[in-house]
This record gives sequence, structure tokens and C-alpha cells, in this order.
Amino acid sequence: MLVRIANSPRPYAWGSHTAIADLLGTAPSGGPEAELWFGSHPGSPARVLDDGRGLDEWLAASGEPLPFLLKILAAGGPLSLQVHPNAEQAAAGFERENAAGIPLDAPHRNYKDPFAKPEIVVALCDRFEALCGFRPVEQTRELLTGLGLTGLAGRLDDLPGTVEWLVTRGDGVDDLIAEVTALAASGDGIALKTARTLAEAYPGDPGIVVSLLLNRVTLRRGEALYMPAGNIHAYLSGIGMELMASSDNIVRCGLTPKHVDVPELLALTDFTELAEPRLSAIEVSASVTAYRPDGPGFELLHVTGDAAIGGGRPMVVVCTAGGFEVAHGGDAVRIERGESLYVSPDAGPLTIAGAGDLFVATTR
Repeated sequence: MLVRIANSPRPYAWGSHTAIADLLGTAPSGGPEAELWFGSHPGSPARVLDDGRGLDEWLAASGEPLPFLLKILAAGGPLSLQVHPNAEQAAAGFERENAAGIPLDAPHRNYKDPFAKPEIVVALCDRFEALCGFRPVEQTRELLTGLGLTGLAGRLDDLPGTVEWLVTRGDGVDDLIAEVTALAASGDGIALKTARTLAEAYPGDPGIVVSLLLNRVTLRRGEALYMPAGNIHAYLSGIGMELMASSDNIVRCGLTPKHVDVPELLALTDFTELAEPRLSAIEVSASVTAYRPDGPGFELLHVTGDAAIGGGRPMVVVCTAGGFEVAHGGDAVRIERGESLYVSPDAGPLTIAGAGDLFVATTR
């Protein structure tokens, strides 16, 4: 079954005012448009065009909730530094906060659901900027020493302790933030340029200094990152297709006026050095590229021409350029730029004919 779906962008303050509209050929709202969700997550379920119901309600009557959430994300400015829990941490945290009577919409609540939130992002633009995972310590030590930040460089043998000291604004941290901000104001190099951008957006925030410890990544169109549980990351600018488990659990580390739960942050964060944060694309055929991270049971397919995708699993399909004829289980529809579909798991292969850019999120 092929079901046409749609949604409205989430108006988070960091969102771009034009990127999603430009990508999909829609009229901009006039405000920030940060994320466009294509899924059944109750935080912003897609709308079934045939009857106006939310996809969560529609699936409750006809099938299982989607185990993944596909989004278009458009960062007009830096997002918060954040980490996500694994499955066990999410289940325990959700139960713990429920038992404590913390309302789901409380600003100090960490867990909105009992699920993990691993995620991938694929750049849809020529420059998608991000921070992702801890740079190898010796590289960071060399960077900090070159900037004259020898005191911070000397702390790197205890990376968890250093992060705790920074986010709790321990003795000397405010002076260090001011020093890094001053260096960044006139300094060259990608690390200082990043710190300057962050200082302009979040003046005095410890995340300005934390950014110096992280991999700074520029994705070109079609390149991807994978953020497993515990990976500290922040998107800085650009538009991307994001696929994740169907969860909204976020524990913040900085670059935000929102609640930062330091003990939970330290418990979730993976401090392992990450030499290469990128996720390699897999060429399935001349017209299909796959992004398949290890672990999560989902994948994102980028289709540019005629293709067949194995059935028996739920899918969400989004067209960002051109047009395609999509057939499945006896149904066939034409999908154009800016349109999207839910595909039920009750039939055989999904057959695609056309040209352009089509993204298919599905289970593995």
C-alpha cells in the first residue's frame, strides 16, 4: 500500500528560513523552518493526506508504529551539543523519570520515550558543517598547544574530568572561555573559526571550549555522518536528510540555554577517540546508494533512477528533485519534488522508475 503523507516544518529558532522551502519547492513560512518530520513519532507525526489523520493514529489502526524517523534538517545556526542514549539507558531513564513524577514536557526532563536514538545525516548541500565525536587526543593536544592553551592541553589525559570541569564551570573555566573567545575573534584556522561562530551564537557558553576537543567536519553533498549512542555532536549549518530511531531523547552538553544534566551527560557520553567520524556510502547499483550504519536496524537509500527495493518492510519515501513512478503491491503513484509516501510492509518489492533524487528510509 502506498499512502501519501505530508507535514509542516518545526519552527525551532536555529532553523533556516529558506533551505527547506528551496529544496522542496514550497513557499517559505516566513519564520525558521528547522526540521520536517516524516514518521509516526507523536512529537510531530506526518499527516495522511487521504483523511487528515496523523500517521501515528493511522498506523495504530492498520499496523505497527514506524521504528525509525526520517527528517529533513536545515540548520541556519548551531544546534546544541548533545548525546543520545542506548536502548538500555533510554528504557531505564524513562522509567526513572516516570517514577519520579516528572512531566513529559518538563524542561528538565531528559527522556521523552524509552528508546535509543542512533542517527545518520546525509548532506543535501555542498557544505554541511558539524562537530562529531572526540578528536584523537594527541591531535587535540597539538592544536591546543599551538594556540597557547597549554593548561587545557595538560588536562587531556582525563577527558571525562575535563568535560565535567568545563560544563560545570569549574575554577578557571570562565576565564578560559573568555581567552578562547578572544583568540577566536581574530584567529585563523577552522577550530578558531568554529569557536568564533559559537561565541557569537552562545556568548560565554562552555561549549565554545568543548568544541576544540571535537572533530570538525565539513560534508559535501552525498557525504554522511553516523552518531551512535554516546557520540557528542552538534550540527552547525547546512541542510541534510537525517534518519534515526523513532525517539526524541536528547541530553545536552552546551551551546544551549536549556537544561544540562551533567551527571546524565557524563554517564551517556562515549569518550573514545574517533579518528574518522564519516559514514561511507555503499554503491548498490548505478542508481542506488545506501547508507547502512553498523548496529541500528535501519538504512537510508538515495535513488537517482530506475530501481527495485526489496519489500516486506515499512518504508518512507521523499522526493527532493525530479519525479518518479513508484509501484508496490498493485498500487502505483507518481511522486514529484516535495512529495512523500508511506509504504506498508505487506507486499513485495518497491519498483521505482524516473530520474531525480528520491530518498527511501527503511528497516534492514
